[in-house]
Amino acid sequence: MHDIPNRIADILLEVEATLRTHGRWGHTRPPDHALDSREPFCVDTLRFEQWLQWIFLPRMKKILEASRPLPAGSGIFSYAEHCLQKADPPTPVLLTLIRRFDDLIAIHAAAHRH
Repeated sequence: MHDIPNRIADILLEVEATLRTHGRWGHTRPPDHALDSREPFCVDTLRFEQWLQWIFLPRMKKILEASRPLPAGSGIFSYAEHCLQKADPPTPVLLTLIRRFDDLIAIHAAAHRH
């Protein structure tokens, strides 16, 4: 149970490596208005991979580095499955990592409810 933050950190590193390896890591930061979207996953302003890079990864890294509480739940997998192109080479890896992330968050949340 105590290793969940470390396992999540490993997943975040793997997500970043996968995005970089497959040329999905952007070198130019999107405009502020795109990052400030009020829509879930910034669906109106960012592609899913951009959301991972510019919103999800930085927020989760800050939470882990500051030893702040982990989210009470995560439902990223369903959205990722909907957004990512099935034939795209990084898709299976990203889906596996995101499912692991969601599962670890659920395990952590269940342990803290008891």
